[in-house]
Amino acid sequence: MNPLSLYPCTMIKNIIIKKSFVVFVFLTASLSSFSQTKKPLSDSALLTLVQEKTFDYFYEGAEPVSGMAPERIHLDNDYPANDPNIIATGGSGFGLMTLIVGTDRGFISKEDYAKRIDKIVSFLEKADKYHGMFSHWYFPSGHTKPFGQMDDGGDMVESSYLFEGLLCTRQYLRNYFADQDSLANRIDSLWENADYDWYTQGKNVLYWHWSPNYNWQMNFPIHGFNECLIAYILAASSPAHSITKKVYDEGWCMSGKIKHANSYDNISIPFLQQADQTNGGPLFWAHYSFVGLDPNGLKDEYGSYDEQTKNMALINYRWCVDNPKHYKGYGDSCWGLTASYSVKGYAAHAPNTQADRGVISPTAALSSFPYTPQQSMKALRYFYDDLGNKIWGKYGFYDAFSLAAKWYPPHYLAIDEGTIAPMIENYRTGLIWNLFMNCKEVRKGLDKLGFHYNKTNE
Repeated sequence: MNPLSLYPCTMIKNIIIKKSFVVFVFLTASLSSFSQTKKPLSDSALLTLVQEKTFDYFYEGAEPVSGMAPERIHLDNDYPANDPNIIATGGSGFGLMTLIVGTDRGFISKEDYAKRIDKIVSFLEKADKYHGMFSHWYFPSGHTKPFGQMDDGGDMVESSYLFEGLLCTRQYLRNYFADQDSLANRIDSLWENADYDWYTQGKNVLYWHWSPNYNWQMNFPIHGFNECLIAYILAASSPAHSITKKVYDEGWCMSGKIKHANSYDNISIPFLQQADQTNGGPLFWAHYSFVGLDPNGLKDEYGSYDEQTKNMALINYRWCVDNPKHYKGYGDSCWGLTASYSVKGYAAHAPNTQADRGVISPTAALSSFPYTPQQSMKALRYFYDDLGNKIWGKYGFYDAFSLAAKWYPPHYLAIDEGTIAPMIENYRTGLIWNLFMNCKEVRKGLDKLGFHYNKTNE
């Protein structure tokens, strides 16, 4: 029996009207709650909120078996085929640094942090490895999920992002915990087994991939400048499998050819760019290696990474202000071009006419806080105060959006999400830079390669 049949018609009508009104009020309150609660936040409180939301991706949103970062989280459950539960190696490296930030800011207890790190290290100890290196993706079983047909083995660059995070984790455990030496020592074992020298093939350059099934067929030697500097730094820093300076000089620096100044709007950058990525390239080049590696004062005989990173961010900002392709929304409050989701697939957005597709990636401006604090804060306030629920969800800002295309997918990618909280923290306190730059092996590696760097991180 319909329970409403027990009431007179007039009462039913009143009930329906009242229930409709309640629903209307509830929905209105839900939709407007964001705008009602966000604007009173101070800049400092907003930075903390963004850090906490991105932290949640790597803590609450972690892949449950490993405790590591899922490759992606789509709040609308619109996933590619056979995609759920993919574990991202590089994204997990940035996630480890995000977990440090969250613990240091009190989002979780030290006890919960240590438990999560133990879970991650236990997974990594059992996971498939290739001369001590990890693959790009994993199944929760610990077996490699191929990134491509021949990319089914060791990914030396993604592994370097992971080791960047693991070394910061080891330092954090030893500096801030009295009873976690054993866990820190287990991280040391993973680090010492990473055979960087193997990934040279006996030549004076590092190679990105090795496969047990396809050997070196991918044939991807790594030359600068791009997102891979950290691989050479860690290869030189390796306690058991270090490369020579000649590998760095002839590989990354191409026997000096890396020196190739370029400029946009009188903002210069000292290092060579790929032919299709003029004007500095996508901003992840200035982020991935430098979440741990402090670029302030960092230079060698070929040029200044301090100048390179800061001016890349400034060029990126200036390009969006100039907006030569006349995209809706671009300006001094809405900028940031990097590799991210795009209106069609995935793309490396960058400040040039070929690579600018009208898509803004919040991680680009937010992860640039140490380089462009005023410009990044203006973007943050606009993203949060003005765009609001269009681009904000459970884990903070969505990966990318386009005002021109009216495109706001509620999607997150680990490798983009992972640089936000630690780079904001580097701007606020320098915490992650201090941890990484105080690794004795890293200092030895930088000295070996002839770097000058900021030695006040002590």
